[in-house]
Amino acid sequence: MNIHGKDIKIFTANSNPKVAHEIAQKLGLPVGKSTVSSFADGEISVSIEESVRGSDVFVVQSTCGPVNNNLMELLIMIDAFKRASAGRITAVVPYFGYARQDRKAKARDPISAKLCADLITTAGADRMLTMDLHAAQIQGFFDIPVDHLLGVPILAPYFVEKFKDYPRDDLVVVSPDLGSVTRARKFAERMNTTLAIVDKRRPRPNVCEVMNIIGDVKGKIAFLVDDMVDTAGSICNAAKALMEVGGATEVYACATHGVLSGPAIERITNSCIKEMVLLDTIPEKEGAKDARITMLPVAPVFAEAIGRIYEDKPVSPLFG
Repeated sequence: MNIHGKDIKIFTANSNPKVAHEIAQKLGLPVGKSTVSSFADGEISVSIEESVRGSDVFVVQSTCGPVNNNLMELLIMIDAFKRASAGRITAVVPYFGYARQDRKAKARDPISAKLCADLITTAGADRMLTMDLHAAQIQGFFDIPVDHLLGVPILAPYFVEKFKDYPRDDLVVVSPDLGSVTRARKFAERMNTTLAIVDKRRPRPNVCEVMNIIGDVKGKIAFLVDDMVDTAGSICNAAKALMEVGGATEVYACATHGVLSGPAIERITNSCIKEMVLLDTIPEKEGAKDARITMLPVAPVFAEAIGRIYEDKPVSPLFG
């Protein structure tokens, strides 16, 4: 797609400039001139170095680690565009941090995902474009339109092509928990395979204990599908259970967001997962290639979505 005209502008802060530049390249546009830096005391400084008056502005910024810093960069940048009289401001957030804090799991818990949604709206964003929220209901936290893209239409074709010569009966898609069943089912439909589920419980955050496997994985190649991989304990334990308890012959894994905190890279490296496929909503971490991690680009999908939003066309065909 190639859009010409002064009315649409793509800007980026510091969390994921590579994706922003790839999106702009797909649209045939330059990345807008701006500087996002910090003062000596750590306060964020934003300078917009070209006119945006009346323009349709898209700000690309994942709120990945350092989460709070990247979130503040996004908020301050949106505020700068609002005060510079931008016509419409769209927050393009490939990975939306704080999404896991979307409910009160116990008494007196905050609902931080709702707070972040309010902050983005208050800063001046007119709409939100994101991918694979931890729970789709988070769209309801925003008082502005949200376009919610999916990772499965990017991830599934990779494995469909890779295993095109294998009998479908030899393959099985696996949800690593009950919360990811809908995502895994859509993945299984695209691969034309059966579905299995790993039943697990989580005694405390970032710690999980696999209970049992629902479905037949014995003698099959299994594909674990999740929305994100954080410390990788959950997905590595699930892969181990599929091999040792379920009798799977090989295990592949994929997820939209590679948070990869703490021991994640080491765990994946030492796991039985043959290949981990992630999208670049979060920049690739050091050591990813040694951990058998493959990164797929999200820029083509986001560029198509931005083009459709700019031209007031529906974004829903991208989900097909």
